[in-house]
Amino acid sequence: MKAIIIGAGIGGMSSAISLENKGISTEVFEAVKEMKPVGAAISIWPNGVKCLNALGMGDKIRAIGGDMQSMAYYDYQHGTPLTEFSMKPLVQRVGERPYPVVRAELQDMLINHYGKSRIHFGKRLVNIEQDQHGVTVTFEDGAQAKGDFLIAADGTHSVARPYVLEQSPPRRYAGYVNWNGLVTVDEAIAPAAQWTTYVGEGKRVSLMPVSENRFYFFFDVPLPLGLAEDRLTLKQDLKKYFSGWCPAVHHLIDALDPDTTNRVEIHDIEPFDTFVKGRVALLGDAAHSTTPDIGQGGCAAIEDAVVLADILHTHSLGIEDSLQRYQQRRTVRTRDLVLKARKRCDVTHAKDPQLTDAWYQELRSETGERILAGMCETIEGGPLG
Repeated sequence: MKAIIIGAGIGGMSSAISLENKGISTEVFEAVKEMKPVGAAISIWPNGVKCLNALGMGDKIRAIGGDMQSMAYYDYQHGTPLTEFSMKPLVQRVGERPYPVVRAELQDMLINHYGKSRIHFGKRLVNIEQDQHGVTVTFEDGAQAKGDFLIAADGTHSVARPYVLEQSPPRRYAGYVNWNGLVTVDEAIAPAAQWTTYVGEGKRVSLMPVSENRFYFFFDVPLPLGLAEDRLTLKQDLKKYFSGWCPAVHHLIDALDPDTTNRVEIHDIEPFDTFVKGRVALLGDAAHSTTPDIGQGGCAAIEDAVVLADILHTHSLGIEDSLQRYQQRRTVRTRDLVLKARKRCDVTHAKDPQLTDAWYQELRSETGERILAGMCETIEGGPLG
């Protein structure tokens, strides 16, 4: 049995590794000639870590992951804690640690585990055909590939999605712009082993520890779609958006490098329940494009990969039957994740200012139990508990 995999991102590479672990051969095709991960870093929560453990990469993710021992929300004006608490109860309950990682390092980890020389780069998908015997794909350069089934892990701008859905669902602007990057750890900005978030005015400034004494940082600001800005004015723009915020936030702005800071207008796609058409299956952002507000986008793609390979390995009624079972297993879970992220996004970014103000007040009395309970519920909904 052979799988064609479109996309060498987190979902595609996790799928290739997971399928080959189950004895299914794979061939991976990537549109770009060189991988350049979008975004500086990513959170791999325990549900994702457990899946990587199952794929044989537990030691590798721990080697590149940050040491995140606690979590805190700070007042935006004064820089004083609204709430601070240990992550230890979460780890003890779910049985694994979270690891914030540099996205490029995670990507390299997956690609190197699979074998970079095996991946076909510069292959942009333009056509899919299938019959009862298999799937044939055609690329922009005229080359073709054949397999028994196709896994389309080609991202939020998926070329395969319209083929599977027979329509093109629009991307929905979430209402805010995110700037993200990496800086050296500086405890004048935040404690080294803590996930620190400054909140106020429907905005957010957050720092997470990643490997090699670095913080992953991001700024969120509710803004109109399509606002013209560039790197030349990045620091001035952030200074303007965060005028009146505490010294630590401005220290972060001073420390960041505009040339390596990403600016992203955040979108998602309304959840849909069709991931499969015959022998073609969507996976990762191609199937469930979400905002990053609960940090589960990458984890969900890794979950998809583990579930898909497990079903193909343990069921014997044929490929199309197995892919339908994958669809049944994943649509409910991923719909929940997309909508949870959207709900958190709206509260964080003051879609309803009264709800956001109420959340700020709740944080002042938060002991960590409610926040961690919600995170544990999301984590325990994964395929490995």
